[in-house]
Amino acid sequence: MTNEKTCVELCCKHEVSCPNEDCRQWINFEEDLNCTTIAIQKHGDMTLREAADRLGISYVRVKQIEDEALKKISKRISPDFH
Repeated sequence: MTNEKTCVELCCKHEVSCPNEDCRQWINFEEDLNCTTIAIQKHGDMTLREAADRLGISYVRVKQIEDEALKKISKRISPDFH
């Protein structure tokens, strides 16, 4: 089994989509060679809609995940935050 960095390098070098669906970075998005790392390298910052398309979930669900993540971050930054 190759590590994630080697996997990304091989996919980019040979311009093939990643076949390893067990990889943590794998997404079902051929445009980005099925890899979140490659998607980020190619596109940089993405909108929530672009992230939803790549993850195969709705924009609303991505927004819910973002809201929960921001709430958790806020609590860690400021323990008095409610």
